[in-house]
Amino acid sequence: MASVERLYTLYNAIDDAKDKAGEHEAEFLEILSGVKGGPGERRLTSQFIARFFRHFPNLQEQALNCLFDLCEDEDVAIRKQAIKDLPTLCKGRTELVPKVADILAQLQQVEDQVELSTVHNSLVTLLKTDAKGALTGLFYQIQHSEDELVRERCIRFVHAKLRSLGTAVFTPQVETLILGEAKKVLQAASSEDEFSLMMGILRDLKTCQSVKGYQQLVDLVTEQVDLTRPLDPADLESVQRLISCVKQALPYFSSQVRSTVYVEYLWKEVLPVLDQIEATLSEGGSQGTPILDVLKIVAELVPHAGNLEDVPGKVLVIFFKLLEVMPLPPEGDAATEALEGGVSLEFSRVECLLFTFHQLARQQPEFLNDDPDRLKDFRIRLQYFARVSQAYQKRLREALANKTGEELKTEENKIKLIALRTTANINVLIKDLFHQPPSYKANISLSWKPTTSGSKAVTNGTEKRHPPITFESSPNKSQKVERQIYAPPRDKYSQRAGQYSGGGNFRGRGRGRGRGFGYIPGRGSSYRGGFRGRRGGFRGY
Repeated sequence: MASVERLYTLYNAIDDAKDKAGEHEAEFLEILSGVKGGPGERRLTSQFIARFFRHFPNLQEQALNCLFDLCEDEDVAIRKQAIKDLPTLCKGRTELVPKVADILAQLQQVEDQVELSTVHNSLVTLLKTDAKGALTGLFYQIQHSEDELVRERCIRFVHAKLRSLGTAVFTPQVETLILGEAKKVLQAASSEDEFSLMMGILRDLKTCQSVKGYQQLVDLVTEQVDLTRPLDPADLESVQRLISCVKQALPYFSSQVRSTVYVEYLWKEVLPVLDQIEATLSEGGSQGTPILDVLKIVAELVPHAGNLEDVPGKVLVIFFKLLEVMPLPPEGDAATEALEGGVSLEFSRVECLLFTFHQLARQQPEFLNDDPDRLKDFRIRLQYFARVSQAYQKRLREALANKTGEELKTEENKIKLIALRTTANINVLIKDLFHQPPSYKANISLSWKPTTSGSKAVTNGTEKRHPPITFESSPNKSQKVERQIYAPPRDKYSQRAGQYSGGGNFRGRGRGRGRGFGYIPGRGSSYRGGFRGRRGGFRGY
C-alpha cells in the first residue's frame, strides 16, 4: 500500500515518461493500491487515476472500480474529489460516458446538497462531452432503479438541463433519443409525479412544440389511459389515475388536436357512474374533490371535441347532472327561512356543468326551444341560482374591498378571487340562456384556469355590477330595476376549486417494471446499498 511520498514518486515516474507512459503499468498498479491507504493517499489516488487513466487501457476496468470505490468513501471530501474526477476519464473515450453517467446517476441518492451539486456538475460535463451517452446512462437508472429518489432526481435533472443547456447540447438527434426513452418510462411510471415530470420533459422538446408534436403527446397519454377498458367506480385508484393522465393531455387540445375520444369515453364510462364514485368516496371518508376534477376535465375537453356521436343524448346527460346542483327555489315560509339561514349551493360544480351544457347545447338548440315546460322549469332554477350567486358576489366584493396587491396574494384571498370569477362566469352563462330564444354566444375563461394579462383585478369592490336576472321579463336597458336584498348565503364553494387536487395513493396498473402508480419506497441511509453489484464488467448500452 503506497504512502503519500511513494505516490508522488510513482506519479513523477509515469509523468516523466511522457509518450512512453503506457510502459509503466507496474507503477500505475501501485497507484491503484492507494485506495486502501489513509485519507491523503485516497485523495491523491483519485487525482492520479484521472491523470493517467488514458495511458493504461488494459487496466481500465480495475481503475474504474477503484474510482467507484472512492465515490462511496466514508470521507465526504474524498467522495467529492472522486466524483469530480470521473468525467475526466471520458475525455477522448466517449464509449465510457454511459457507464460513468450510470454511476453518477446512482450517486444522486446522497442527502448532502453540496455533494449532490458536485454530482450534477459532473453530469453536466458528461452531457457536454457526449449527450447521447450521458442520457443513456441516466435513462437506464430512470427505468430500472428501485430507488424512487434516484429516479425522480434523474428526471428533474434532465428536465432542468433541457431548459438551461438548450440546443447546443440537446440537438434534434438527442431529442429523438429522449423521446424514445421517455415513451418507455411512461409505460412504467410509478407515481403521478413521475408521470407529470416525464410529460414536462417532453413538453419542452423542440420537436414536440408543434401540432404534430402535441398530437404525439396526446397519443402517449391515451396509451396510458387505455380508453378501451371499462371504469370500475369502486376502484378509486383507477379513477385517480384517469384524472391524473387526462390532466397531462389538456394543454394540447385545440381545433387541430381533437379531444373527441376522451369526451366519448367520459360520457360512456365516467359520467354515468359519478354518483357511485362519490358514494365510494364518502364510505372511505374522502371528500368529493375527484368529482370536481372530473367535471373540470369535461368542461375543458368539450370545446375541442369536434364532431361527437349522439349529441342530444350527451346534452340530456349533462342537463340532468346540472339539475341535481341547481335546485328549484323554496316556496312560501320555507323560502324566507332558507334565505335568512343561508343556502348551500355547489358553485364550482355548477360552473363546470353549466359551461359544458352551454357548449353542447349550441349544437342542439332545439333541446330547450322545442320543450317549453323544460325551458320554463330550467329558467326558474337559473333565476334563483343567479340571485343567490349575486348575493354571494356582493359578499366577496365586500371582503376584497380596499385590499392591497400583497394582501390579495394570501391563500384566503386567492380563493375568494377565484370564487368571484366562478360566480361571474355563472351569471354570464345564465344571462345568455335568458335570451329569447336561449343564446349560446357567450365566451368565458373558466375560473380555475390562469387569468390573462387583460383580466381585471378586483381590488376595491367597485367594478360594474349587473342587474339581477329575472325570468318573467327582460328589463329595458333604460329601466331601473329595484334589487332585492338577500342574506349572504353559506355557500359550498370548494377551497380547492382553483386547482386540481393532488394524488392520493397511485397504485395503478403500471407496466414495465410493474410498480404502477403508488409505489412508495423507503429512504434509508445516504447510499442505501451502493451500486447493487453493477460495477463488475461493462453493460452493453
